[in-house]
Amino acid sequence: MNEEIENILHRENITLADIKKRASAFFIDEMLLSVLLVIALWDSFATAQTMEEMINLTNTFVFEYMTIKIVYQTFFTMQYGATLGKIAMKIRVIEIKTLQNPSIVSALNRAIFRIISEMLLYLGFLWGMFDPARQTWHDKTARTLVVNV
Repeated sequence: MNEEIENILHRENITLADIKKRASAFFIDEMLLSVLLVIALWDSFATAQTMEEMINLTNTFVFEYMTIKIVYQTFFTMQYGATLGKIAMKIRVIEIKTLQNPSIVSALNRAIFRIISEMLLYLGFLWGMFDPARQTWHDKTARTLVVNV
């Protein structure tokens, strides 16, 4: 782990969130957003006759779904330091420099690179599993850490 990060964590008595908590928060957020997508498109899903039609319908709204995810991640991370999934798991995102909730620029950066990581087969998430500071690609680009509350 970066010595600077290690010193900050030790000095402020902050502990990094473990991978299981982060994965659980991710799952909660993804389920919540997926349910919202289905509710928003319920009329269209109800008329779909086959699974193929449902998949095609979902694929039609990929851009909108990504936009919703970016807005959701940015707003909650900036405003509360955590998405609903992170709040449930008692973890939060902090900027390394300030130890506060990320600014709108950092939160937006984090949300966009999170989507990019998802599109690249979740490699950025995998990176975080092996990083000593547990920083995913989106944490590294936004200069954030995910810590226990």
